[in-house]
Amino acid sequence: MTYYVYLILSKVKNKSISYVGYTNNIKNRIKLHNNGKGAKFTKGRKWSLAYIKKFTSKKKAMREEFKLKKNYKLRNKIKINAKI
Repeated sequence: MTYYVYLILSKVKNKSISYVGYTNNIKNRIKLHNNGKGAKFTKGRKWSLAYIKKFTSKKKAMREEFKLKKNYKLRNKIKINAKI
């Protein structure tokens, strides 16, 4: 099965905020985030996909998700490069 690590962005006032997660169905997961059914942090905001990476195992995806969640320099670099 294929898994994806993703970073989504949303605008709040003049700042962009990010959320990192993993899933095996990226289209459905983004839809859930935008409909208020995703993670508690993402409710009530409109999200757009800024980064996605594909993995062949859940373990590898979870490891990458953890790294991305902790690496704020990389997250900020992705935010700057995203056109939102």
